[in-house]
Amino acid sequence: MPLKDTVTFVEETARAEALAARDALITAETSFDGERAIAPRLGARHEGDVAVFGFWTPEILDARVPSSDVFLEILRPIEPLDLTRAHQNVRFERAWIPVIREEAHCFTAVKGLKAGTRDQIGDFYALAWRDAEDKWHRILDPLAMSLPFGVMAPAELYDVGAMQAARGDTAYFEALAGGEPHKFGPPTNILQIHVPTATAGGTLASLTRHYARLAERVARDLPLEPSDKLFLGYDAVQLLPVEPTTVYEAGPDFWQEGDGDSEEVSVELLRPDTTNWGYDIVISGMATVNPVLLESGRPDELIDLISVLHNFPSKPKKLILDVVFGHSDNQGLRALSGHYFAGPNMYGQNLDYQNPAVRAILLEIQRRKVDFGADAVRVDGAQDFKWWDASAQVLRHDDDYLQSMSDIVQEVAGTRYRPWFIFEDGRPWPEPDWELSSTYRSVIEQQRDDDVFQWGPLTFAHNTPFLYTFWLSKFWRIQEMVSVGANWISGTSNHDTLRRGTQVDTRLNVNTRLGRTRMEILDKAYDNPAVHVLTYVGMPGVPMDFLNAMARASWGFIRNQDDRYGVKVVAEEAISLKWQVDEYSYSIPGNFRRLKEMGFTTREELARFLEFLPALVDVTEYDLEEIARLLNASEPPLAGPEYSVAALKEFARAWMNDMHEYSNVSNSLASLDHDQASFCLDVRNFRRARPWLRDNYGPKDRFDYVHPIAGRTVFTSLRHGPDGEQVFSVCHLEGKPTDDLDPLTLPVEGIKGMGWRLALRTPSIGSDYMGGPIVLKDSMALVYVRDAA
Repeated sequence: MPLKDTVTFVEETARAEALAARDALITAETSFDGERAIAPRLGARHEGDVAVFGFWTPEILDARVPSSDVFLEILRPIEPLDLTRAHQNVRFERAWIPVIREEAHCFTAVKGLKAGTRDQIGDFYALAWRDAEDKWHRILDPLAMSLPFGVMAPAELYDVGAMQAARGDTAYFEALAGGEPHKFGPPTNILQIHVPTATAGGTLASLTRHYARLAERVARDLPLEPSDKLFLGYDAVQLLPVEPTTVYEAGPDFWQEGDGDSEEVSVELLRPDTTNWGYDIVISGMATVNPVLLESGRPDELIDLISVLHNFPSKPKKLILDVVFGHSDNQGLRALSGHYFAGPNMYGQNLDYQNPAVRAILLEIQRRKVDFGADAVRVDGAQDFKWWDASAQVLRHDDDYLQSMSDIVQEVAGTRYRPWFIFEDGRPWPEPDWELSSTYRSVIEQQRDDDVFQWGPLTFAHNTPFLYTFWLSKFWRIQEMVSVGANWISGTSNHDTLRRGTQVDTRLNVNTRLGRTRMEILDKAYDNPAVHVLTYVGMPGVPMDFLNAMARASWGFIRNQDDRYGVKVVAEEAISLKWQVDEYSYSIPGNFRRLKEMGFTTREELARFLEFLPALVDVTEYDLEEIARLLNASEPPLAGPEYSVAALKEFARAWMNDMHEYSNVSNSLASLDHDQASFCLDVRNFRRARPWLRDNYGPKDRFDYVHPIAGRTVFTSLRHGPDGEQVFSVCHLEGKPTDDLDPLTLPVEGIKGMGWRLALRTPSIGSDYMGGPIVLKDSMALVYVRDAA
């Protein structure tokens, strides 16, 4: 039977939805309260044999579209549709369902639709309206729960209830059930992971299999390889954003419609394959999972990962979702109406948080996303949540919205709970003096919960631990961490600091004691054993490590969707070649294959081109035609193709794709240092065994550097546990070796006496050292413990 004969408009249900919306808007105390009541009814939900749909559509009011020209468009594949295929042409049947309008909202209900599950592809849908010239316009669903072909394509009706019912960690949540919503608190430490570069497969399913394998090995007490230890010893995993991101700016689209009529249409489908670091979002579709990360095309893969983490042997691992609601890429203007936005910013578009409907929809999207089963939420760029105060003519931070984010109650497996919250907030960034004037406590001091966290001053961007004097220059910030850092995320390796590190001019005062080459220097700076001791033993807060840094893999600003500014972005990233790629790495046949095919057969040839490109971007003020002309006129001629605007854009795409593959952690596993991996795991377990190290320093605790400086920076830390245990650490962070010294004779108040035993030594200190005089060199550290008297 044709699709139109198998689906039925359920008018009674649709009218009930519209009446409920009207009642909410009339009776609510405020417009926002009314929109907050409506928001759970928006999007698509599957209830028994009826699918219910709701849309916020102010653009239809703007265009004065009659109700009889607004429909729900249903698309059902006639031919087999395989979400794992790279390219396919599929014909879809089409049906049009009436809607009931209530001011700026449209509702409908349909019987006979197919809802997607792990094993079945559902029907696709969008709202559609017809103008006076019989031209059709689509309104996509920003609250969609399945987007197999990205945010610019129709959504798939998905059976979220079935997905939740099949989750494998029901017992984990049921054990937390109680009268009041359970409140998750902070873990001991965090591993930050970028899914596409975390495993060779680059998907959530691949990462899930990796953790399942680790769980099996741990459960059986099997010997651990360095690559196993890389992922172990963490209480929580924080994924870089898994929301759908931007699409190719100049195409091709993943959903391209060809010939068709009102009842049938041919669609060319491409499996989404963009590369992105996760933060280039368009707001629409954030309730679900980026299809690029889904091996099967099913959002169930995120629940699968969460379940494996929650069921991990010996102790569950928490899952932290990184959400981006502080801005939208300009592509958001394609996916959403202009009513969502409050004007441009340096990232793309500001969001209109003061619009009651927008405010309510954003919070509802967050609720649905976290209901995948996350234990915690990290909010990106909280300083960017602002609104324009017209009376005072100033932008103000929307702290009330941030509080609303952390007030949301989630529900999974019948258990209501509130996640733990982390805010990245560097206000007054981007003011020029932000590094000096930011307290990194603006959200902590305003939120109601006492366990709200922020990224600390050594975790924010622009940290360069591979430059001389970095540690001493940051000593004032370290003193702040010691006294008020209990609610800070600590550590220097994360997606932003490593990316910023690769953009630093190599002519600056680089700490050459960290390694023989720039690659070694950068790798050790962000995976420094002495810094690990400082972070895990000396500092309060919750330590976080970035997987790529811990694996000594590469990383950068990875985004291949740009057309207009792609060449400029690569010019800004060009210096990373000096930091992250040597001649040997470039020569490996599987590395940089696209650039080699373009004519850059050696690193030297590519390096010469990348000396020219940034300079020409600057002097021509990014005139691509002129850049191409000057490149072709170079003497001796540059390697690569005959340069044109198209060739430059091809180069930019090739660079991003090659760097994405080069940055995959799987490339670094074979070269992991066994001693370093074992030491890092020991340090993490040391912290996990002493959760009190998260607390601020008490009256008997001491932190300082060894005086006089004498050409080196050596930090000492003495901490006291609630049971009377003392922990004393000495960390050489940079500079010349010390003279022969006995750490336990340093002038640190409280360390005198007997009973100290060596608990940790960095790998470069031989296992035969058990105490006494020692010459400490850059990146060496020692940790002693003494039980209560």
